[in-house]
Amino acid sequence: MINGIKKFEKLVIKVLVVLMGVVLLLSTLELVWVIVKDIMSPPYLILDIDELLELFGIFMLVLIGIELMETIIKTYMDEAPDHARIVIAVAIIAIARKVIILDMKELSGVALLGIAAIILALTVGYYLIRKSDQGLHKPQKEQTPNTPAT
Repeated sequence: MINGIKKFEKLVIKVLVVLMGVVLLLSTLELVWVIVKDIMSPPYLILDIDELLELFGIFMLVLIGIELMETIIKTYMDEAPDHARIVIAVAIIAIARKVIILDMKELSGVALLGIAAIILALTVGYYLIRKSDQGLHKPQKEQTPNTPAT
């Protein structure tokens, strides 16, 4: 029964990887289309702030997709033990995308403090997980008896 569930899980993960690849391809094509459309519209070869924010948003979304696909592959197909670190890294990238495309004029101070708290919590969590991983994999020093030099 357990083996059947594991095989089904592997199949679902493979389907997710293929679907994520399709989504990434379409997102990349969308990014190319938006860049070409914005550059070819008057004034030519000049992008205004709104167009740049849209491009950065799509670009970051593609990067998040790549990171998510890598997470699925590393975490679930290779049975990586560090699920939390990978998920937090993806969350940091996602929140960075949100911060990059935010219109600061439309947000209240409380909303900005909330975003700062999320960033701080994710960063501290990532640091602590990395630090605990380093402590687990740190090689032990071999104890050698002190022998006087002759």
